[in-house]
Amino acid sequence: MTDKRVFPFVSVLIPIRNEGSYISQCLQAVSQQDYSSDLFEILISDGLSTDNTRAIVAEWMKNDPRIRLFDNPKQIVPTGMNILIPQAKGEILIRVDGHCVIAPDYISNCVLHLKKDSVDGVGGSMHSIGEDLVSQVTALAMSSKFGVGNSSFRTETGQTKLADTVPFPAYTREIIQRAGLYDEELVRNQDDEYNYRIREMGGKILLAEDVRSTYYSRGSLAKLWKQYFQYGYWKVRVLQKHPRQMSLRQFVPLAFVLALILTLFLSFLVSWGRLALLILFVAYIAPNLAASIVSALGQGAKKLLLLPLAFAIIHFSYGLGFLVGLFKFWNRWQDNQGSVPNLGDNENRC
Repeated sequence: MTDKRVFPFVSVLIPIRNEGSYISQCLQAVSQQDYSSDLFEILISDGLSTDNTRAIVAEWMKNDPRIRLFDNPKQIVPTGMNILIPQAKGEILIRVDGHCVIAPDYISNCVLHLKKDSVDGVGGSMHSIGEDLVSQVTALAMSSKFGVGNSSFRTETGQTKLADTVPFPAYTREIIQRAGLYDEELVRNQDDEYNYRIREMGGKILLAEDVRSTYYSRGSLAKLWKQYFQYGYWKVRVLQKHPRQMSLRQFVPLAFVLALILTLFLSFLVSWGRLALLILFVAYIAPNLAASIVSALGQGAKKLLLLPLAFAIIHFSYGLGFLVGLFKFWNRWQDNQGSVPNLGDNENRC
């Protein structure tokens, strides 16, 4: 049992929309933590779900008074978080995704790290899984360094180290008071931007090997395309607000797409353009196939056949999204303020 004299009250914040297929698994994992049940609450913001999400949450609320539900009319994660943060009673606040399942000791391990390691935020490696062939292939692609670069929480396990960002983070209330609320402009990349703000103030984010979660990957290639297109698109605004937050790997898909467009254009104009396009194609498909073979080893022929396509979707959609974002936000390089409400302004938003 958790020692109430030592351990603080915790607020688990879950922004969701249309998570009817996964929200019960999420709430089951949160509600059955090994942390004392009377030392944490579960706050949910729902983005006006059109499936059965709200009905499922309502059933949970009948049997668990720790759960409270709030409306999120703007329907995106940052506004959902900004509705929940002022309502939270905890000394520690943990963001959990409705599409994931946290380990039974997630809360207790987060609390221990925040208390003993002199850090301001903590999260852990994320194990991606799929329930059908396409989502399993997506999970493999998102767990590969070829697929997502040096994103440590996706590709590394068994390590505890300081990191730039982590999934499903736990924060001290003190650091949230200093950093403020989430940037409501960012449909995607809001966690990266928020953690960068914390690090800019001298805060520390820990990737802990004993803080574990499982994430259910996208169930279709179209959803994977949309997800990574939005990552690239909104990364432009993060770049404009925080240039030093960017790393080289985040520009590689853009360079790939630009090179592909240029060589494709040249192939219609000059004879050597077709050769350049062929060289580019081979230079990409060779490592793609090699990474697919390594990732799909022992996974079956069907996954091996789909993995090159999944890798290509991640890279091309992100790069194309980045390119579209550069055009869309071409005149906003001086606009680095973002859309971050004051904490006091959100106290009554629900």
